[in-house]
Amino acid sequence: MRKSLTRREFVVSAGGVIGLAFSGPLRAGPQTGGKQASATPGRTVVVFQGDSITDGWRNRKVVSANQAVGLGTGYPLLVAAAALRAHPEAGLQFFNRGVGMSRVLDLHARWKPDTLALKPDILSILIGVNDFWHKLTRGFTGTVADYERDYAALLARTRQALPKTRLVVMEPFALLCGDVDKTWFPEFDERRSATARVAASVGATFLPLQEMFDGLAARRSPTYWTWDGAHPTPAGDAAIAERWRDVVGL
Repeated sequence: MRKSLTRREFVVSAGGVIGLAFSGPLRAGPQTGGKQASATPGRTVVVFQGDSITDGWRNRKVVSANQAVGLGTGYPLLVAAAALRAHPEAGLQFFNRGVGMSRVLDLHARWKPDTLALKPDILSILIGVNDFWHKLTRGFTGTVADYERDYAALLARTRQALPKTRLVVMEPFALLCGDVDKTWFPEFDERRSATARVAASVGATFLPLQEMFDGLAARRSPTYWTWDGAHPTPAGDAAIAERWRDVVGL
């Protein structure tokens, strides 16, 4: 029988050579219904953060780990389901704290209760679409430089509070369909590049997604993968989940 891994052993093995330490809006509303959950000692804690792409219509009143309704219908649920099946001995605890309509500044505002309090071993962040989209639809005036500065500050804050946490920075992506048109470019691409620089600046694991979606769109219409150009369909979420597990190693 295979020996069960401790919390730290599992995360280190999942991190591979990278290592543990270096490695359009849908809706808004209260993120946890006034409740908070804490991770169980001796477990491997994975937290997903971001906007509606991560939120995935999750029930925000369900704050405990590994609950399907609390993980939403998107890629966090697919990652958790596959990893829990593959590693039943590892004591994995998955939490989804994505909130629809979030920008980087919104993550800053809720970072302590929604992220730092959970003390994740692996923290995965997908943010950036609304930092541009809200310029087109909601009067937001943030620049690429603002985005890069604020994102870097968020990750630096996280490194200071959780120096052993493995950070996974996911690249924002968009396909030309639905609400995404040529007015998104080149600024959206500049924000993608800024995300990669921010990840590198703190030694985070960078998870590229745009090239993957471009390749998928060459095989089948963009609307097969994203229903509005930014939010994935089930097929798109499955592609993200598969890429996440390949890169992160769970």
